[in-house]
Amino acid sequence: MKATEANLLGFLKKSQQFEIPIYQRTYSWTEPECQQLFDDILRTGREENISAHFLGSIVYIEKGLFQVMDQQPLLVIDGQQRLTTITLLIEALARNIDGELIDGFSKEKLRNRYLLDPEEKDDRRYKLILTQTDESTLKAIIDQRDQPQEYSLRIHKNFEFLDKQIKRLASDDLKSLCIGISKLTIVDISLNRDHDNPQLIFESMNSTGRELSQADLIRNYILMGLQPEHQKTLYNDYWRPMEILFGQEAYSKFFDGFMRHYLTFKTGEIPNIRKVYEHFKMYAKELDVTEIIADIYRFAQYYCAMALNQEPDTNLRSAFADLRELRVDPVYPFLLELYDDYKSDKLTAKELYEVVRLIESYVFRRAACKIPTNSHNKTFTTFMRGLDKEQYLTNIKVKFLSLQSYRRFPADSEFQRKFKTHDLYNIRNRSYWLRRLENHNRKERVVINEYTIEHIMPRTLTTEWESDLGEDYSQLHEKYLHTLGNLTLTGYNAEYSNYPFIQKRDMKGGFRDSPLQINKGLGNFDKWDKSSIETRADNLAQQALSVWLYPQPFNEAIDQLKQEPEEPKDTYTIAEYPNLPNGGLAIKIFNQIRREIFLMDPCISEEVLKEYIAYKAETNFVDIIPMEGYLCLSLNLKLHELQDHKGLARDVTGLDNIGNGDVEIDLNDIADIDFVLGLVRQAFEKQMDNE
Repeated sequence: MKATEANLLGFLKKSQQFEIPIYQRTYSWTEPECQQLFDDILRTGREENISAHFLGSIVYIEKGLFQVMDQQPLLVIDGQQRLTTITLLIEALARNIDGELIDGFSKEKLRNRYLLDPEEKDDRRYKLILTQTDESTLKAIIDQRDQPQEYSLRIHKNFEFLDKQIKRLASDDLKSLCIGISKLTIVDISLNRDHDNPQLIFESMNSTGRELSQADLIRNYILMGLQPEHQKTLYNDYWRPMEILFGQEAYSKFFDGFMRHYLTFKTGEIPNIRKVYEHFKMYAKELDVTEIIADIYRFAQYYCAMALNQEPDTNLRSAFADLRELRVDPVYPFLLELYDDYKSDKLTAKELYEVVRLIESYVFRRAACKIPTNSHNKTFTTFMRGLDKEQYLTNIKVKFLSLQSYRRFPADSEFQRKFKTHDLYNIRNRSYWLRRLENHNRKERVVINEYTIEHIMPRTLTTEWESDLGEDYSQLHEKYLHTLGNLTLTGYNAEYSNYPFIQKRDMKGGFRDSPLQINKGLGNFDKWDKSSIETRADNLAQQALSVWLYPQPFNEAIDQLKQEPEEPKDTYTIAEYPNLPNGGLAIKIFNQIRREIFLMDPCISEEVLKEYIAYKAETNFVDIIPMEGYLCLSLNLKLHELQDHKGLARDVTGLDNIGNGDVEIDLNDIADIDFVLGLVRQAFEKQMDNE
């Protein structure tokens, strides 16, 4: 490797051509980066005491070590974003100047020194050759032709931005811009392919441009070390079709996430989103590169069908769209395996549709029941382990039914009860549940965006409403305002205002005339009070059971689930503990701390065993061991993970203790209960975070 400081314009002038290798990402700078560069150049040109502005390094590869006087194309591995932006800036400047503003800055000199080589023909004319879509767009700009049909959004938008910025400049500032460009310096770094490792250098460089995405790093890792022909074949056959599949905007937004889901499915481990590349290198190091990239392309097609609305089957496309609206990313590794089995004819389209609807029901029922989402990663990552695919659909339903504790699939009774009382107005996806209820079993679908959400009992009560609701109007308003029974859809929100219910019902376009399914029956109510709200909530909650279905496998599968052998165990009660006598201090402390533990989260369960009482979400996070006159609490975490400024906890790792944890705390003072509960909460939250 050889590095030399160089003036950027001199560097561009002497080099015959820069080429961006196909393994490099596409041009990705946005307006803020262009604005920053433009402002820096203008400031440098205005201030005489600034002799140079450092732009960063330009790193390129050739067969042997050489400098830019060599006439071979330079393969750029770092500096594409800056080179491309400077090229766009010079083209925009050339279009906006007359004559020669300063020495060397005329329309002809700018174009013939830094953008084109007038002595060459065809592609050899251009100083900078980009990849694929970027290439054709940049050439059209430099040749001042119409843009191609599939043009590069970033190249096009940034050129327009820079052109607009230059047009706004006064003549003195235009000269300052030219001076600033002439002061730009770089570090010219040439690599010798025979002696340098471009991949390691590429990874270790701290570029001044936009941070490389995980997908950029993966593409470079796969393609960079290959021979040019092999490189080009794999790029054209697999990677480029993937870029087109995602589209320019979606590729940068979704591809990293896709690779994370792909690796989760392949390895069973969930990579940190910022460490996907590191996980990929571990996964791919022993595999054939052609097989890997072909496999990624195959699963990218599956992902785009599900996540980017590219599914050709109408029913499946609708089901995937509904699931996307719930924004539950951890489901995609599970979906990738399902879709792969669907394409391998292990699942029919109808069966896959039913599974996707079950996943949707599982996620939404849990949200309606306020069950924490922490477990979704573990649930969907491990769902297919040990699943018998001979009776695929039935066994998926049985697996859903077998989920326990806070990973459970809420049954009809729990879902109905919570759905009726949940604040459904302030949840993240309020338009989702209204749309699903309204359009269930409708062939002529209602576009929910054309309607607004209406509170039948309004958010601000008038005197008439207070009278209609009765003496407890304030409590009723607070309890029922945002709940299922009081919410609906309308196109007459402004007309309804805060009018009394009867007026809303009978006016033109009122509830009695509404064609919406969700308003069915509202015209039959003579008043709107507690009873009316609860009656309507009961009706809608009953309808919801047919929208968000509970798994119903074949009877024999249910019988099999019920007949699974359970470990025999003795049952105990708290009253049997001799160290928790009625009226004693220990039982008072126990009752108080027990109550507070249950209040931490509705998913917490209690198991009374012979020697201790266990409190668990997925597994035990605290065991309470009643001792004579005090309680011993066993916390399931490491001592160094606990924030305990009072020093009440002790490390019992490896000792023959009764509880399951590595930390114990003795509690014999009511005054310490609140502090100890804070330590217990840390153990609970650690378990939930891990899930």
